[in-house]
Amino acid sequence: MGFAEPSEALHSKRMPTVLRIGPYRFLFYASDGDEPIHVHVLRDDEMAKFWLQPVRLAVNIGFPSKELRQIEKLIEENKPEIERKWNEFFSRS
Repeated sequence: MGFAEPSEALHSKRMPTVLRIGPYRFLFYASDGDEPIHVHVLRDDEMAKFWLQPVRLAVNIGFPSKELRQIEKLIEENKPEIERKWNEFFSRS
């Protein structure tokens, strides 16, 4: 017997989506606020976590190296927006 998916509203509070670019969903978890600023990237069954200051890979589950470099470039290009949304969500200035 599987678990029921949480409602979209509850899901978005726990895992707010910062950006969607192509096949990627950039998000953070509501429990991430005690860590340095970072973003999780999901695509299919792959997941990566990148620190933002400076942008660097923290965790990779399944992405090939070439794709990680492309994702890192997307994060660099969108870093101000990711940081702004992080600060808004975690009420930091």
